[in-house]
Amino acid sequence: MNKRQEEILAAVIEEYTESAIPVGSKILVEKYKFDLSPATIRNNMVKLEAEGFLHQPHISAGRIPTDKGYRYFVEEIMGDQEMSLADQKKLQTELLKLRAQHQRLSRTTAKLLSGMSGNLAISSMEKDFSEFGIRELLEKPEFREVDEFCKVVEALDFIDENVDMILASVKTNETKIFIGKDNPIKGISNCSMVVSPYTTKSGEKGVLAIIGPKRMKYAENKSLLDYVRKMLSVSSVIIIVIPAFQHVNILTR
Repeated sequence: MNKRQEEILAAVIEEYTESAIPVGSKILVEKYKFDLSPATIRNNMVKLEAEGFLHQPHISAGRIPTDKGYRYFVEEIMGDQEMSLADQKKLQTELLKLRAQHQRLSRTTAKLLSGMSGNLAISSMEKDFSEFGIRELLEKPEFREVDEFCKVVEALDFIDENVDMILASVKTNETKIFIGKDNPIKGISNCSMVVSPYTTKSGEKGVLAIIGPKRMKYAENKSLLDYVRKMLSVSSVIIIVIPAFQHVNILTR
């Protein structure tokens, strides 16, 4: 794939992530300021489709990324992204609020991850499993069809039984992205999953995960899990009682 095609693929993914509507060449010219004619962009989109990176759901429609397209974007284009200081402080503040309500750590973490990502989040510490955000996930346009809705609900009903399988598919202290059919949880091939296992200083093993449509914001979700994983790994749970207005550098190392 040449540089121009990478830029077009990235723009298609960005636009489709925001709109959930197949992307045409006209909007790429108008919104993304390509110094190319619509015809040239169309020709490149046809090439990307022929190579399996894009798909045209209907003859008269624009194009959407395929699993292969998303995978290329994640591995070759996206790059790493760090959470902003504002988002770090927001996360710490919200964590303090939830902990003040005496909620379990796994429940607190899942609720925070879901709220900040807009997707389903999982947090498991040994046998303490929590998930939050099924409603947010099922409100996405991808799951409005009854059949797709039912498949996802059925798969998620047994998600706690798949934690060991998820852990086996990822190394501890790494964040891995599964796209579509690569997903270790069967029945949700229309979803992607970002997974991050970790071990606390006391030796307790846990796993964090975000599950959403394939058009999720991969870089943001990965950086979110990276940050929370480090926060839980490098320190004991007691660190969350530090006042939220203080910026604790150790959490981001």
